[in-house]
Amino acid sequence: MGHAKKVVLAYSGGVDTSVCIPYLKNEWGVEEVITLAADLGQGDELEPIREKALKSGASESLVVDVRDSFIKEYAFPAIQANALYEQRYPLGTSLARPLIAKILVETASKYGADAIAHGCTGKGNDQVRFDVSVGALNPHLKILAPAREWGMSREETIAYGERFGIPSPVKKSSPYSIDKNLLGRSIEAGILEDPTVEPPEEIYEMTKAIANTPNEPEYIDIGFTKGIPTTLNGKATNPVELIEQLNQIAGNHGVGRIDMIENRLVGIKSREIYESPAMIVLIQAHRDLESLTLTADVTQYKRGIEQTYTQIVYNGLWYSPLKSAVDAFIQETQERVSGNVKVKLFKGNATIVSRDSQNSLYTPDLATYGSGDKFDHKAAEGFVYVWGLPTRIWARH
Repeated sequence: MGHAKKVVLAYSGGVDTSVCIPYLKNEWGVEEVITLAADLGQGDELEPIREKALKSGASESLVVDVRDSFIKEYAFPAIQANALYEQRYPLGTSLARPLIAKILVETASKYGADAIAHGCTGKGNDQVRFDVSVGALNPHLKILAPAREWGMSREETIAYGERFGIPSPVKKSSPYSIDKNLLGRSIEAGILEDPTVEPPEEIYEMTKAIANTPNEPEYIDIGFTKGIPTTLNGKATNPVELIEQLNQIAGNHGVGRIDMIENRLVGIKSREIYESPAMIVLIQAHRDLESLTLTADVTQYKRGIEQTYTQIVYNGLWYSPLKSAVDAFIQETQERVSGNVKVKLFKGNATIVSRDSQNSLYTPDLATYGSGDKFDHKAAEGFVYVWGLPTRIWARH
């Protein structure tokens, strides 16, 4: 394994990442394991997680609060790109990975570690996102992925951990595999692996069942500045609070559930359930504001760029030349995307009911059918003649 001496391990407090600690030391001869847990707003008690790492044999256990940069530097650019993977998934988990990779690399540099490690399996997307991001940020670091190689079942992993004093999960562990952060939750495994089965209500946490949502609609106003959400209901709101409040408000109306068969990067299809109320509402509102403020050609050309952007992020290429180039295009398009969007939340639906901008390209006196109409109707005849000419010539043959 090219024996690393000092390793920084991405740590969540779960079975796999806890077992990684004794495994790295006893099987792979690592001398020192430093764990790093990222606070991405997952709401876990991070102090017990910090202590668990030390009990499992870590020499140091770090917890880093990265919520602010997670929203500002990862979520907001994705909103500007209207990023929905396969038109549906707003990349909540994908966006967290390059940030975790970045702090792993920074920590390795600070502590003089020669490798980073993670607990990803060989079947998921996250291993790609971690490995490629770390390689882009520091190609000299070794990358260790014990769970990709140890070949242990869940039961064997738990038993291995117990041998080294890691308590097995007390309660019968949930059958679901859940990843959670400020942008939402992803739920997979268990009965959800059968795509013919409706997801049981128990799996949801951030969104209400439609039957339990309010019987009156609620209106919210979202203010954007250059494509970035900055106000909620007229109040300037910091990035983390804006996402938290929107998750709560929209989730209360049952908005933000996604149930999809997703094409993974590793070539398999998987059934994924997501809850992402804030991101779903923000992308919808942002895209609507663009329809008011961007020219037709930019709007339409940007759709293809958005798809490319989404693919790049999902496929783990956040730190890549194409990503930088696409970012530059998207930033350029956002210069005039400022204004307010009003959204009606009701029974699982988020509906845009009003949009307004000082940069609006909507021109009432050209659009109206009333007496104030300034559109030159006579100019249309010559335009239509020239526009239709190739088609008429073709039709003669």
